[in-house]
Amino acid sequence: MMQIEPTGQACGAVVTGVDLAGPLAAETVAAIRAAWLQHHVLAFPDQRLSDDDLDRFTLAMGGFGEDPFIAPIAGRQHIIAVARAADETAPIFAETWHTDWSFQARPPAGTCLYGITIPPIGGDTLFSNQHLALDAMPGELRARIEGLTAIHSAQKAYAPEGFYGAGDKGRSMDIRPSETARATQRHPFIRHHPETGREGLFGCLGYVIGFEGMADEEALPLLVELYHWQGQERFQYRHRWQPNML
Repeated sequence: MMQIEPTGQACGAVVTGVDLAGPLAAETVAAIRAAWLQHHVLAFPDQRLSDDDLDRFTLAMGGFGEDPFIAPIAGRQHIIAVARAADETAPIFAETWHTDWSFQARPPAGTCLYGITIPPIGGDTLFSNQHLALDAMPGELRARIEGLTAIHSAQKAYAPEGFYGAGDKGRSMDIRPSETARATQRHPFIRHHPETGREGLFGCLGYVIGFEGMADEEALPLLVELYHWQGQERFQYRHRWQPNML
């Protein structure tokens, strides 16, 4: 029987009693999705998954997204390796707060991460609950962002001169910078979740480069202020990895 144990942090729950290595019954998928909507991050320990299993579970949760700047692993279309060698000196990948692929017109609803080889120290993944961040926001700050449309772009990360650009050498991951990273996409900064209707903040300085109709001199300090607000420890779930954990 599937069991769901909240982490006691700002979000997150651990799910046991279900085997994801194979097709799932419709009622199991519905129960997992309901738990995901409630807890925002789900951890499934002790799951021995093949690449086919990972693909199948992703499709059960809503379908594949497009990963435009990181090459997939050999023989797959939708699985990338987040890898780092023990002696690697390149900056740590995805070290800053971000919302995955928010620079797309239709960003993914979520991301599946599967732990294979886990470092003995470090390597935690942090998630920040942006429903709570908005709920706790002072009225003065909320008034400044009410109705704003954020301009999202991958340029600071994946353009040729970006953080992971052509000069970023000696990295285990197959990152492919491109001029297409300069494209922009607009999304409301305060959004209603499409399934629950709950308001939350969508995106942050990681991929947001400004606000529609606002000068950069005003937008950048506001984005920095918001970045510090959004990532506070009281809004965080710190995920500690184990091998074979989804």
